[in-house]
Amino acid sequence: MTPTLDVVIPTLNAGATLANTLAALQGAPSIAIAVCDGGSTDETVAIAHQAGATVVTAAAGRGGQLAAGALAGDASWILFLHADTVLAPGWADVVRAFTSRPKSMGKAGYFRLRFDAADPRARRVERLAAWRARRLGLPYGDQGLLMARALYEYLGGFKPLPLMEDVDLVRRIGRKNLMPLDAEAVTSAARYERDGWVMRPLRNLSCLTLFLAGVSPATISHLYGR
Repeated sequence: MTPTLDVVIPTLNAGATLANTLAALQGAPSIAIAVCDGGSTDETVAIAHQAGATVVTAAAGRGGQLAAGALAGDASWILFLHADTVLAPGWADVVRAFTSRPKSMGKAGYFRLRFDAADPRARRVERLAAWRARRLGLPYGDQGLLMARALYEYLGGFKPLPLMEDVDLVRRIGRKNLMPLDAEAVTSAARYERDGWVMRPLRNLSCLTLFLAGVSPATISHLYGR
C-alpha cells in the first residue's frame, strides 16, 4: 500500500529517546517513517532500523536534515517530528481527521505541547507555548508539524538552517493557516531540567528575538549553542 503520510524525524545521538518516539507511531495505517541522521555515534541508527524506518544521512543541522528526510518519501502528507517527542494515544485519528478535510490542503497542523515532567513549572511553559502558537502563529518544532506535501513544496520547504528552521517555516505558512490539533506531543523535559525552567525559556526567547530582528541563525547558534 502506498503510504499517505511520511513521518520525518531528524536525529543526532538520539538513542535515549528515539525508541519511544518510534514506538508511538507503530500500528498507524499507511505511514512511512524516515529518520534523517546527522552522524550519530550512538545506537540511533540501529534503533531506527529495528523499528523499520528508512534511514537517510545528511550533514548535521536540523533544517537540512528535515529537508533531506522530506525528499526521501512521496506521500501526500508529511509530519515532521522531533526525536524526543512522543505522540499521545489517539494521534492517528486526529491526523486522519485533519488530512481528510479538503480545506486542510492549505493549512498546517501542530500538536498540543506537553512535557514528560511533573514539575508545576512545566505546566507554565506549556501554557506559554500554547499562547505563542495561538496568538503569534509560532509553534515550535517540538509540537510537530503536519502539512500537505504540495504546500510544503510550494513554500520551498525547510531551509538548511542550524536552528530556527521551525520558526522560519511557520512564518512562511502564516498564522491564519496554522491549526491546533487535538492531541498531545509529549516532549522530553531534559533540556529544561538541565538549564532551568526559567533560563531555558529565556534563552529560547532571546534566540527568537534575535532571529526576528534579522540576526543570522549561524550567529545565534554560535552565541547560544543548541
